Amino acid sequence: MTSIAEIAARVEALRAELRYHNERYYSLDEPEIPDADYDELFRELKALEEAHPELRDAASPTAHVSGMPTTSFGSVRHAKPMQSLDNALDDEELVAWVGRCEKGLPDESLTYAYEPKVDGLAMSLTYVNGVLTQGATRGDGTTGEDVTANILTIASIPQMLDPRAGVPPQVVEIRGEVYMASADFEALNSRQAAAGEKTFVNPRNAAAGSLRQKDPRITATRPLKFLAYQLGSSEGVEPESSWSPATQSGVLRLLSTAGFDVSSEAGVASSVDEVVAACAWFEEHRHTLPYEVDGAVVKIDDLRLHGVLGSTSRAPRWAIAKKFPPEEKQTLLMNIEISVGRTGRVTPFAVLEPVFVGGTTVQMATLHNEDHVATRDVRPGDLVIVRKAGDVIPEVVGPAAGQVNRPGRAAPWTFPTSCPSCSTALVRIPGENVTQCPNWDCVAQTVQRISYFASRVAMDIEGLGEQRVAQLISAEILTDVADLYDLTETQLLGIEGMGPVSASNLLQAIEASRSQSMHRVLVGLGINEVGPANARVIIRAFPTLKQLAESATEQLAALDGIGPKTAERVVSFMRQDRNLVLIQRLIDHQVGVEEASSALPQTLLGKAVVVTGSVEGFTRQEAEAAVIARGGTSPGSVSKKTFCVVAGESPGASKLTKAETLGLPILPASAFVGLLETGELPG
Repeated sequence: MTSIAEIAARVEALRAELRYHNERYYSLDEPEIPDADYDELFRELKALEEAHPELRDAASPTAHVSGMPTTSFGSVRHAKPMQSLDNALDDEELVAWVGRCEKGLPDESLTYAYEPKVDGLAMSLTYVNGVLTQGATRGDGTTGEDVTANILTIASIPQMLDPRAGVPPQVVEIRGEVYMASADFEALNSRQAAAGEKTFVNPRNAAAGSLRQKDPRITATRPLKFLAYQLGSSEGVEPESSWSPATQSGVLRLLSTAGFDVSSEAGVASSVDEVVAACAWFEEHRHTLPYEVDGAVVKIDDLRLHGVLGSTSRAPRWAIAKKFPPEEKQTLLMNIEISVGRTGRVTPFAVLEPVFVGGTTVQMATLHNEDHVATRDVRPGDLVIVRKAGDVIPEVVGPAAGQVNRPGRAAPWTFPTSCPSCSTALVRIPGENVTQCPNWDCVAQTVQRISYFASRVAMDIEGLGEQRVAQLISAEILTDVADLYDLTETQLLGIEGMGPVSASNLLQAIEASRSQSMHRVLVGLGINEVGPANARVIIRAFPTLKQLAESATEQLAALDGIGPKTAERVVSFMRQDRNLVLIQRLIDHQVGVEEASSALPQTLLGKAVVVTGSVEGFTRQEAEAAVIARGGTSPGSVSKKTFCVVAGESPGASKLTKAETLGLPILPASAFVGLLETGELPG
């Protein structure tokens, strides 16, 4: 029988893995696993949390929308949260969702609007008196990135709403997807390759990279498009106005009239059989559509009923995404090679005879780890089954039929014993399916560490990709991230392909990175499990690298959302002699600035305040923002780390029960303002 300790350990491991993949997908636009594998991890975590409520945590990936916004652009707080969608992985789950809707609305005759799930970036566009004033990414669902300047370069986004749609509201938000059409993606990659520049893995990555260019002139050269699918928040809507449609299908007609592209394949179904058939049609025609799709979206058509069904903390109950199953093809496995990451982790990958699968030509596929290769028993020379889901890096499922007993088949592949980069003996971590190169000075690791430091999620040094970093290391003018701040124009001009302009641009980008906020410096150090969200929490408590280097494990573990495992990794990193030297050099170079402090007194610094029910004078978002503005956190659930619970009108019974069980202070709503002012509990 599995003990609760073992279950808790698995929950923490799943959360860490999901946070890692969220960062790769949303912040870096460099996903490592197919959507299907991510969904499997997510579902396992969700099932464990539901079976063991005592292990639930407001910071869990299951409790909020993924996608922490980076800070390359200004931030935008959404007037109405941009939520994710729950997934149905097969027809049975889709039918079950329809059943839940019918059960929740027993007196209604339901119809369902359906549309393709375009694989792009969710976008919020704000129009004031009919004029486009702001474009923002979804980000974490609450706060996104301000990409207005780049949005203005996309031809399919109207800068003024078409008056044929009627007099627009004072403020209206249009939501949709920024994407790159399949044909445009292939043409862009051809141009990039011809110019000797980076090509993109898939249309979504191409769209994300294009939209997040610092120079809008570059974005303007990329073939981005926008597909509208929803109305968000609005102000000043006239009664009976054309801008207050009653149905989702009516929303699409309105948006089309207002000048937006909408899906021509969208429709309405009146029964569960029609819903299933519509989703099957999209799956069958997924590669004949002009854009990449990874599923179909189904919504209750009557907008009035959306409010009746409501939402969970991360997804509406009135909509669902029917995800398409992974696609599979056969091809020749030419070789198995390994790559070395920034932490020394060694990962096998397959070199394949090119095969068209999932809408793109595939030449490499992940093999995950040593045990995955052994379990699948794939060998060079085999015909193998390649699976692609979510249009990310594909994976090798296993050998095709007839390969296992094929005469002349190669011997089983064995994991190398030494690092392909530095020849150091590889080490498998006890109890884990992870093999590492333990040599910190390994060139492959150094390239990855410095590239990660320069990446958009960290210091955002434009022009410093892997290839350029490898050149600088090979020239022996770069050994760690602190060396970046000693580079000179003379050194750079000695690098192949570096002219005066590119050298000057790179030095300017490096110089500008000194002024990045301190939490980005911490992210850039590449400590396991310290992504943007955790880094913000840590730097709020320890504003400088010097203070952080002197912190104790217990202090870090006490921070909301950090935990003992992450705390141990941070402290271990900070205690190593080479890292202490590196940190001191970064301090000497004046890299990183302390986070801008709030103008409000930080009365709740480090304290978690849960607000449940309505508090007079505050919306729910305003109450949470008031706590955060004073240095605190406002999680959505009660835990032993909670400082107090504020109970307003119609509070959540489960939160109050848990607070009482844990012996936590419960304050009436009338005490909320006093708590904000003093940070103290009433006497």
